[in-house]
Amino acid sequence: MLMKKASLVGAFFVPGIWLSVAQAQGGCPAPTTLARVEVQRVVDGDTVRLKDGRSVRMIGLNAPETGKKGRPDEPYAVAARQRLQALVDASDGRVGLVPGRESKDRYGRTLAHLYGADGENLEALLLAEGLGFQVGVAPNTDLVACQQAAENSARDARLGLWRQSPVQNVAQLKQSGFALVSGQVSKIERNRGGIWIEVQGAVVLRIAPDLAKQFDTAVLSGLQGKTIEARGWVQDRAKRGGLKNGQARWMLPVTDPGMLKSTD
Repeated sequence: MLMKKASLVGAFFVPGIWLSVAQAQGGCPAPTTLARVEVQRVVDGDTVRLKDGRSVRMIGLNAPETGKKGRPDEPYAVAARQRLQALVDASDGRVGLVPGRESKDRYGRTLAHLYGADGENLEALLLAEGLGFQVGVAPNTDLVACQQAAENSARDARLGLWRQSPVQNVAQLKQSGFALVSGQVSKIERNRGGIWIEVQGAVVLRIAPDLAKQFDTAVLSGLQGKTIEARGWVQDRAKRGGLKNGQARWMLPVTDPGMLKSTD
């Protein structure tokens, strides 16, 4: 666990109305009352379009991408979309919606948790079936723990995306986009730009200054020389014109402690 001990209280605390439901369900908590919205269509495994015109990106879930601009569908992309459609249909097209602390993404989509008619968190259901990856992007991290548990159950059972390990060695990185990577930590630095964890000279993980307080820096320092697994959206620094001599080409911003773990 890379989170500060002091942060654990904030990470796992949920208001009383959430906690009682969470205990009753044994899964991701839902509020006692939910605003119901009508779904116009399921766009893909983690996005729906509502009849009121809003596009909703589900919090904590990154489903495989469906093919665009001539590209093929990623593995399980169609299965994830079909499963989400089935879950929406099972709720007669009406789902519960809880907006995130940050309510919009950079594309203008509404960021929210979605719930079926039975109160089950739809992101957790898809994660538990191996039809997406758990991601935590601050400040929308209220359900990280239970969503990680859902993903871990699929991983242990080798369901869906976990049938064959999707984790790749950092030396194998060939393109930007979402990835799970592993490798040995070769260098750790801290400066005004944040905390930088270099992995085998191939990729550098960046923890932004405003997010550093979420992490236990002593534990991060202890990662030197250890093998780690990280997940997130890999960026090609060569394309952005920000690559200097001796720097790793790939950068992966880490936005929550759950996106990084030691595997040693």
